[in-house]
Amino acid sequence: MIDYLIIGSGLAGISFAEIAFQNGKSILVIDNNSQKSSKIAGGLYNPVILKRFSEVWQAKEQLAVMNDFFTVLEKKLNVQFDFKTPILRKFFSIEEQNNWFAASDKENLAPFLSTNLILKKYTSIDSPFGYGEVLHTGYVDTALLLNSYRAYLVNNQLFLEDSFDYNALKLTTSGIQYKEIKAKHIIFAEGFGMHANPYFKNLPLDGTKGELFIIKAPLLNLDVIVNTSVFILPLGNNLFKVGATYNWKDKTDLPTQEGKIELIERIKEIITCEFEIIEHFAGVRPTVKDRRPLVGTHAEHKSIHILNGLGTRGVMLGPSMAKALFENIEYQKPLDKTIDIQRFDRK
Repeated sequence: MIDYLIIGSGLAGISFAEIAFQNGKSILVIDNNSQKSSKIAGGLYNPVILKRFSEVWQAKEQLAVMNDFFTVLEKKLNVQFDFKTPILRKFFSIEEQNNWFAASDKENLAPFLSTNLILKKYTSIDSPFGYGEVLHTGYVDTALLLNSYRAYLVNNQLFLEDSFDYNALKLTTSGIQYKEIKAKHIIFAEGFGMHANPYFKNLPLDGTKGELFIIKAPLLNLDVIVNTSVFILPLGNNLFKVGATYNWKDKTDLPTQEGKIELIERIKEIITCEFEIIEHFAGVRPTVKDRRPLVGTHAEHKSIHILNGLGTRGVMLGPSMAKALFENIEYQKPLDKTIDIQRFDRK
């Protein structure tokens, strides 16, 4: 019998798998690669919501767990996927500058917002009002991370590529049985695929579609991430990742002409040079209306658990939410009430 059967190998699934593994637990991961939101994600981590100049929920705690987690994982996999890179918020007016400096005076935002106005000129970006720098930022190459971790699991016979059959899941006195697999616990980390899950389909998981580009822009000389209405992230070799759109109605992972037009318009608001679209991709982020993850244990079946709803901040949220769920299961450490799925039972 294994300790944990984990369904899904996106950011949520691999975060839980690795934390369980680091704590000496036996695991098996099942995935059919149907959910692509983690792989196509922008991968940015940023402790500030720049639209509203407000702190991301539990930003300090999330960054601390995330940094330790990725440091260990890079050594384990012998690959660099975490890139510490400044995020610059381009200002469009003196008023935006003033709003930035007012926000940087706030106690909770002071550690994250630099008070130095950045006036560096970047080729092909018109920026007469300069930039503000967000501290403790960067991005994770999510496709590289997930592919590398999946390869590690496969090489250690800890991965099964298959679609999960809910009808084959049986509850036992010691946990669960799925076909020939016996486990003490099962963790569902399926992303938007949760809607097919009979144990959790009543939870209010919404889907927010995002579309992104990889563009080639030889005349754009950029070594930082610029964030305005979209982000522009340098990948090297004149390539840049640009995103993202937000669509609350379309639940497919197919790129659209509407998304393409929106991204092109927003890119042209920021850069003045020509660019070529190399790749256009899309995915549905697992989001929740109260902007908190879905973490916890089924009300009736104590061996069935969920880790979902990481939304647009999966890179930051994944490790800390996985750690919280693991400690809740193993040590009965209470979950924060704002992430515990029991908050919807109470309603």
